[in-house]
Amino acid sequence: MRLSLAKFKKMVYNGLYATERSAFAAYYNMKVEIFTDGACSGNPGPGGYGAVLRAGEHIKEISGGAAETTNNRMELMGVIEALSALKYPCDVVLTTDSRYVADGVTKGWARSWKAKGWIKSDKKPAMNADLWERLLELLDIHNVQFVWIKGHSGHPENERCDRLAVSERDKYASGAK
Repeated sequence: MRLSLAKFKKMVYNGLYATERSAFAAYYNMKVEIFTDGACSGNPGPGGYGAVLRAGEHIKEISGGAAETTNNRMELMGVIEALSALKYPCDVVLTTDSRYVADGVTKGWARSWKAKGWIKSDKKPAMNADLWERLLELLDIHNVQFVWIKGHSGHPENERCDRLAVSERDKYASGAK
């Protein structure tokens, strides 16, 4: 039986520890840029998310939404769905206009909340623990660098993500989904 390169890479990857995964991604040049955004009408209300993934010349757009959600949930879903779309461990530069998402990861808040049973330092429950849990699992697979940008500032990929997110939000708001 002959193994495809993809199957071989997956087999090799499954035997690696988390610290070796970045080297694996670098060796196979698995570098991806991800851009995400979320949108919501009302909070809660109908919402959507959009993401653009770019690896070299390859570009993929994904979007989705929910009838009753919050903006922060849609921001998290955009990141989760984008990282979930990656087939192998990758070095990722993830650009978002969500301080909630970027700070939650880069300042260590989400890992701290998890370690404390999803309780924040003010003793209140952390919101969206289910989504943070999923995101932390993905961050154990991929080597992700978060970059925060100001939303609606003319950044082409962020504007595209916004259009995807708003389109999904509008579908849910109109009852089309």
